[in-house]
Amino acid sequence: MYDSEVAEIWDATYVGRGRDYQAEARDVARLVRERHPHAGSLLDVACGTGEHLRHFADVFRHVEGLELSADMIAVGRGRSPWLTVHRGDMRAFGLDRRFDAVTCLFSSIGHARTTDELDATLACFAAHLNPGGVVVVEPWWFPETFADGHVAGDVIHVDGRVIARVSHSRRQGRASLVSAHFTVADAEAGLRHFTEDLVISLFTREQYEASFVRAGGTVEYLDGGPSGRGLFVGVFR
Repeated sequence: MYDSEVAEIWDATYVGRGRDYQAEARDVARLVRERHPHAGSLLDVACGTGEHLRHFADVFRHVEGLELSADMIAVGRGRSPWLTVHRGDMRAFGLDRRFDAVTCLFSSIGHARTTDELDATLACFAAHLNPGGVVVVEPWWFPETFADGHVAGDVIHVDGRVIARVSHSRRQGRASLVSAHFTVADAEAGLRHFTEDLVISLFTREQYEASFVRAGGTVEYLDGGPSGRGLFVGVFR
């Protein structure tokens, strides 16, 4: 999952599709500061190549990241070697410090396969928070908002390359299967084609909220968010 070929073009693809990492980081930081005005540290879980993280570093005194994909970490270190990113699984990790905020964006929380794994993930977040800490989670689609059979396609021209991405999403039990095909063309490497298949859980809003509560937090759901899937914002006293 998220191997070297995908990691290398990940950010260029999503920026080309309209994502603004800086604006998203600024909006999330505002949500954190509204609930914890003096928050000075942040852990970004499932941080990918660290694009949100490097913008969080402009807002918070201390930031760190956690990422499972070694290839994503490697790409990020090539761009921002000064960032601290740990390799680890969001469902079971232990770092040697606590933070005022924990974020998990880009719907990465959907890689938890069951509600037990969702509970374990939120418990890990809570265990790494200072008192009064804030957790911001961008969910995947809910079962009732997921568009079964959705297809998408984009062509991005960036840095002398052309990246084409087409995808198909379908329901698979209590999860969704997202299949994406990439074609990349550039002058040196020529033409490459590769695929990525992701199984992403379709948790209900109530299941997310219950996991926050079981982890010891209060939670609210905000409509909108970076991708229109909303945001869960929890406070842990």
